[in-house]
Order: sequence, then C-alpha cells, then structure tokens
Amino acid sequence: MFDRILVVCLGNICRSPTGQFLLQQKLPHKTIDSAGITAMIHSEGHGWDMCPKARAVAQKHGYDFPVHEAQQLTRELISQYDLILVMEQAHRRHIAQRYPEAQAKTMLLGQWLEAGGKEIPDPYKKSEEVYDHVLKLIVQAVDLWGQKLN
Repeated sequence: MFDRILVVCLGNICRSPTGQFLLQQKLPHKTIDSAGITAMIHSEGHGWDMCPKARAVAQKHGYDFPVHEAQQLTRELISQYDLILVMEQAHRRHIAQRYPEAQAKTMLLGQWLEAGGKEIPDPYKKSEEVYDHVLKLIVQAVDLWGQKLN
C-alpha cells in the first residue's frame, strides 16, 4: 500500500535524511527519499550534504549514512509518493496549503510516539544534546512506522 515514502523537513539536511536512511534500513523493500520545504541548495544548484553534526551524532550511535544531497519539495516530487512523513504540524499545514492533493497522504513521522502524534524539533545549529534527542525521537518513530508498514 505505502511502497513509496517521502520524508520531509525544512532544510533536508538533518531530520529528513536521518529519517530517510533509518526507514530505508528498516524497510529495504520500499522506495524512500527525502526533501525539504526550503531545501539547503548551494549557489551552483547542488543540494547540501547532511549536516555534519547530524551525521556525527548518528555515527556516534552506530549509524553510517550514505552521502546525501538535499532536494526541494515540489508538486512533481510529491506526486511520486504514497506517503509523506513530516516532522512538524507546520510542515503538514504547508503541504496542505501548497499541495492540497497531498494532504490526505501526509502524516507526522512522530505519529505513533504519543496520542495525537509528536513533533520532532529542528536541531540545526543547536547543541549536540539536542541532536542526540532528535536522533532518539527519529529512531523511535521509525521503529513504530516500520512495525506499521512491514
């Protein structure tokens, strides 16, 4: 049913690539990608790699993620996926306003973490402790989605 999953955050360099890579490990038979509402793109047009601090914290916890290139969320991209997982209700509202056809297939990555879903905060440019906390939330959320989607 949900064979193509898109994970979305703001810049596509911290939370969504982390979610993408963890979901891909959990659900290797599914197509999983990520994008950003305001993706971090270099002036020459290439997307940024994953935030070095996010990558380092993941490695500290035993995760080794491939090279990443941030990409901008677009209508064309959204149309290619069955399920869109976002980090915050604000992301869900943005998608509903800008891409109303995708509203029904957009849910929080932290949907199953607590009743009504839990937002996953943006760690960008914050302390290592914040990155640790966010990684822990994403790992828990991905584990629960893995159970639901397997």
